[in-house]
Order: sequence, then structure tokens, then C-alpha cells
Amino acid sequence: MITNILLLSISIFLVSKMMSGIHLKSFWTAVVVAIVYSIADILLYWLLVIISMPLIIITFGLFVFVLNAFLLWITDQILDDFEIEDLGTTLVASLIITVINLILGWIFLPAG
Repeated sequence: MITNILLLSISIFLVSKMMSGIHLKSFWTAVVVAIVYSIADILLYWLLVIISMPLIIITFGLFVFVLNAFLLWITDQILDDFEIEDLGTTLVASLIITVINLILGWIFLPAG
């Protein structure tokens, strides 16, 4: 779990450096963002999936990125040192964070 949070922190930090619409105070802020995001994910994700299942099916699963963006927006609202400028930035950041985190997971986490 600590490794997952560290990899998510790296993903968030990299995206904040790539996109001008995301502002982090420091790498440690990215760690806090990853922790808060993970807690929101644990508490809300499956409820959101159940509620939005028709949209997920209609969009062949792409609506999941909107759910991830919503969780990222919630994290932005909770933390003062993390700022995302607009909805478009949130959606794109969510997609890029997911892709980077997936790649880092393939590299650093053993299968199984």
C-alpha cells in the first residue's frame, strides 16, 4: 500500500510539472494528495461506479475517467496546497495520472 501511494505521488508530481493548470507546493504535497485521493477512492469509488454503471456501459468504460477526475476534484477541494485550475485540466490530469501510475505499477510492482 505504501508503494502504491508513493507511485501515485510520483504520478501526481510528474503531471503537475507537465501541466501548467496544476499547482503543488512540493513533492510532499503530492504525497498528501495521493493519501487523500486514495482515501476518497476507498470510500467513494465503488458507490460512484454503481450509481453511474449505465454511463460506464454506454461509454464502454471511458466514464471511469470522469469518476477519477471527480475524485481528483474532491482532493483539490480538501487540500489548500493542491490546486487545479479548471474542469478540462482535471479531466486531462486524471487521464495522465492514471496512465503514468499504471506504467509505474507495471515497472515497480511485481505481478500477482
